Amino acid sequence: MLTVYVVSDATGDTAQRMIRAGLAQFRDAPVRLARRAHVCTPRQVRAVVHEAQRNEALVIYTLVSDELRRVMRAETRTHNVDAMDILGPILERLATHLKIVPQEKPGLFQAIAEAKSREIDAVSYAFRHDDGQNAHELDRAEVVLVGASRTMKTPTMLYLAYRGWFAANVPLVPGMEPPKPLLAVPADRVFCLTMSPEKLQQLRRVRAEEELIPMQPYAALDPIREELTAVESTCRKYRWRTINVTGKSVEEVAKEIIEWLA
Repeated sequence: MLTVYVVSDATGDTAQRMIRAGLAQFRDAPVRLARRAHVCTPRQVRAVVHEAQRNEALVIYTLVSDELRRVMRAETRTHNVDAMDILGPILERLATHLKIVPQEKPGLFQAIAEAKSREIDAVSYAFRHDDGQNAHELDRAEVVLVGASRTMKTPTMLYLAYRGWFAANVPLVPGMEPPKPLLAVPADRVFCLTMSPEKLQQLRRVRAEEELIPMQPYAALDPIREELTAVESTCRKYRWRTINVTGKSVEEVAKEIIEWLA
């Protein structure tokens, strides 16, 4: 049986997947994969090479550190161990054409993949929890935006989600108690978005015209003032932080929220 040492200064997942893809072409091949992950020092490299020599094994490695790759090449040649560098030639070609020195950070690809996966999950979560939907799942939210209708809750929530934050938004309706799951969310994760009555009236008029909503009382100034006062009173009651979004972009509002959460 052939033993193949899969050596990496990170998890070794990438190298192992590549090797398994190759082995798929050799049906029932007698091969054993021995993963050696988080090999980050010359001493560890030498130990793996000595082990591979004793077992007459093949070494396939993905090491982002140029120093560790040099040690691996020297050790495998000295001890007559067959070895193959998967990542090194790719990094060297890219560096040559891009004229950029690689970062040499182990696990960086995995970290990027995990961040992308989280971003996808966060966006999916946001769409399922827009405008008070699925309130029973608010315990998973890292940030919840509340406020009156048309106060930039949805666009701000989506901006946060596309940056990996699990965000939701819940409208506050005067005369109605906030949903119980919202009250269970820690107060420091809930942000009330508000704006000047005049700006909110302007936004609501546009929506009313587009969606044929009656202007009264939805886009009337006095009812809007009363609604904002009631919303701000609710936020004070539950100690939710209030952010006035008048004249601010979505990016500015989101940045302010992130600074509070950090």
